[in-house]
Amino acid sequence: MSLTTENILFIGSVLLFISLLAGKTSYKYGVPVLVFFVLTGMLAGSEGIGGIYFDNPKITQFVGIIALNFILFSGGFETNWQSIKPILWQGITLSTLGVLLTALSVGLFVWAVTDFTIYEGLLLGSIVSSTDSAAVFSILRSKKLALKGNLRPALELESGSNDPMAYALTITFMGLVINQDSSIIGTVLIFIKQILLGAILGLLFGRIGKVIINGIKLDFEGLYIVLLIAIMFFSFAATDLLGGNGFLAVYLCAIYLGNQDLIHKKKILKSFDSFAWLMQIVLFLTLGLLVYPSQIIPVIGIGLIISAFLIIVARPVSVFLSLIFFKVQNRTRWLISWVGLRGGVPIVFATYPLLAGIEKSQMIFNIVFFISLTSVLIQGTTLPIVAKWLHLTLPEKAKLRSPTDIELTDSVKSVFTKIVISHKSSVIGKQIVQLGLPKTTLISFIQRDDKYIIPDGSTILNPNDILFLLTENKAALARVFDCLDMQYNS
Repeated sequence: MSLTTENILFIGSVLLFISLLAGKTSYKYGVPVLVFFVLTGMLAGSEGIGGIYFDNPKITQFVGIIALNFILFSGGFETNWQSIKPILWQGITLSTLGVLLTALSVGLFVWAVTDFTIYEGLLLGSIVSSTDSAAVFSILRSKKLALKGNLRPALELESGSNDPMAYALTITFMGLVINQDSSIIGTVLIFIKQILLGAILGLLFGRIGKVIINGIKLDFEGLYIVLLIAIMFFSFAATDLLGGNGFLAVYLCAIYLGNQDLIHKKKILKSFDSFAWLMQIVLFLTLGLLVYPSQIIPVIGIGLIISAFLIIVARPVSVFLSLIFFKVQNRTRWLISWVGLRGGVPIVFATYPLLAGIEKSQMIFNIVFFISLTSVLIQGTTLPIVAKWLHLTLPEKAKLRSPTDIELTDSVKSVFTKIVISHKSSVIGKQIVQLGLPKTTLISFIQRDDKYIIPDGSTILNPNDILFLLTENKAALARVFDCLDMQYNS
């Protein structure tokens, strides 16, 4: 069966439905849900029972880029700055130096045990050098794994931020494979330019995005989600067009926006969580369709060897060396080493050599696919066991109270207050989102003349408005009065 304009939506919807059912079944057996998405695609493919013919790396790469934008943006948008601040430099070191060390060690190993040239080996090493954010996020959350200390934010920060480094290394070594006479210094300068431009433009687009979201007045709430999607894609495309790392720009833009007061932020957050899951399913289904099982079988031997080296040697060595400058317990280092899951991102990156026409590109793709599949199956399935074995999980009682494992609603409110906005107040004409109110404060409704208004972030305060507020305690109420430029009398 071939994919056509007429049947693609029908086939796609059926595959989505099957994937969701398979994913639901996976929880029972403890197998990562992403594996079932891939297997569904493979079974539906040309060599599976579905018989769907799909052999288009270009479309796969396009789908992968779109999906990675949503996955990275969703991960960054949900990242709480206060939770990652204590482990910021650890995460940055792991996502830069750690990725580089992994790429180099795997590349040299591949060069030593295969007929790959040094640059081809380093290219393969670069492709599998980063942990996959989609795999890490989904496994940590689906298994509701509560970890001690700052382990969870550290793992999510590393997995969310190391894809840009792996992408830059992949593009760099792919250029060296194509043109082995290229200047090493020139290649390094291009690499540095990509990272710097990606970081600078990502933060810049984040600041501009905040101004646009809170400043523009759209007629429908749903349009704010569309606006944010436009900002996300513009951040990636504009950065890439200027020679920077678009993935890094998207991730940093999302972190900045996620830690700001935005109009309809809660609704946007929930929407992007759904988008991220949809993109993960679509991405893994597409990758499964592209794979030919008959081509994977011949590389199982070398794939197992490289995968074992990556899991047992390369990843632990890169983690221990990267964290040598920090006071981190050895058991914590071992768990971080084990959470080096490879998923859809390396497979997407493996399509770049395919499209570039590199000689061993098909073999690289098949090896990368096998490495990713074995990584998610082995490391993803055993992650809870390893965490318990290392005594890094929280007790069941603490797990129930842990904010990392349950979706918390707004904190309990105990103070209800009525505040009248004076006609001389400095906040008149300002939007609620511009006031900087404590995040735990809730304006239940506003009485304006004889009408009652349910406010949102875009609501503008008028003279003589009566605000009915709920706050946690009197200390939070005092901060509310400061934001309203009013005197608080306890």
